[in-house]
Amino acid sequence: MVLKTFGWSFAVTALGLVAAVFYGGWTGFGIVAILSILEISLSFDNAVVNAGILKKMSPFWQKIFLTIGVLIAVFGMRLIFPVVIVAVSASMGPIEAVDLALNDKDRYEQLVTDAHPSIAAFGGMFLLMIFLDFVFEDRDIKWLGWLERPLAKLGKVDMLSVCIALIVLMISAMTLATQAHLHAGHADKAETVLLSGVAGLITYMIVGGLSGYFEDRLEEEEEREHEEEEEAARSGKKRPAIVMVGRAAFFMFLYLEVLDASFSFDGVIGAFAITNDIVLMALGLGIGAMYVRSLTVYLVRQGTLDDYVYLEHGAHYAIGALAAILLITIRYEIHEVITGLVGVVLIGWSFWSSVRRNRALAAAEGKAAGSDEKTEVSSGV
Repeated sequence: MVLKTFGWSFAVTALGLVAAVFYGGWTGFGIVAILSILEISLSFDNAVVNAGILKKMSPFWQKIFLTIGVLIAVFGMRLIFPVVIVAVSASMGPIEAVDLALNDKDRYEQLVTDAHPSIAAFGGMFLLMIFLDFVFEDRDIKWLGWLERPLAKLGKVDMLSVCIALIVLMISAMTLATQAHLHAGHADKAETVLLSGVAGLITYMIVGGLSGYFEDRLEEEEEREHEEEEEAARSGKKRPAIVMVGRAAFFMFLYLEVLDASFSFDGVIGAFAITNDIVLMALGLGIGAMYVRSLTVYLVRQGTLDDYVYLEHGAHYAIGALAAILLITIRYEIHEVITGLVGVVLIGWSFWSSVRRNRALAAAEGKAAGSDEKTEVSSGV
């Protein structure tokens, strides 16, 4: 199971490290290895959240996620996206941006750094909406009950998550605007942050809304399919084929890709703290992206989310923390180590809480079984 799920990741790792040695020597090898570990640590929460969505999809779409999805993640977000950032922010063509990335790495890094406020605003708003919609939903299983119960009650207010997200965005933009008299250019950045944040919110609402709509239709079709199976069993006729599954899976796949893109922002930006070489960056982050995807499928096939029920909670709290960090970095710098550790700590805490819950349930079942045996013995005597 492990080799089958992680086989492509192992192969890409070997090829990527060999390419790094040929391109940058053993120094390049070390940089790519560090970037791979950075990407995995920053995106582990991504794998947990992805698994919660991917388990609703068929094996066919899981394979699509591991093939076409990987191409989008590796080449789109880890290679093309940094170039697009520079091309848009510097008002230059993509070919010129690629030439700049390969031949003037310092200038390229500076342009990406200048574009960070818009990247952080877009990604931060998208991730913030995911977190808010999660904590405002009333769930049967609650991890931090003292917090989740009142939040679930507040969630009954329509559009509350959108209102809170917009308020946070306005505060972020106003923070930059109030600093305009101290730092030239902050007024323009405030407008950019506002527009980028609204774009992130709209993207979430469109993609999330479409995926949710087709997911609801999928559930309706599954109920209808069950009724048709019973009818077919009684009449002996063949039931009609269901085509809604493909469309529902497609929009869930689209949602996963946008979600992965938002998770990738911190990894791409954080990579510049290690290297400004676009080739080494693409190799290292690409290897990490492969492991994140393989880990996602592994969690689905092993049923880990069903066994450790608080993992999904921990991942969404990590999303909320990452959203806050991205929005804070619009104005202030936060070290990448802190960004990675916050997610790891929250997910590790939720995993340990799940283990304790499972042990408590097992102990309770053991006591109940023992009590039943004593009752039977007493009855026999």
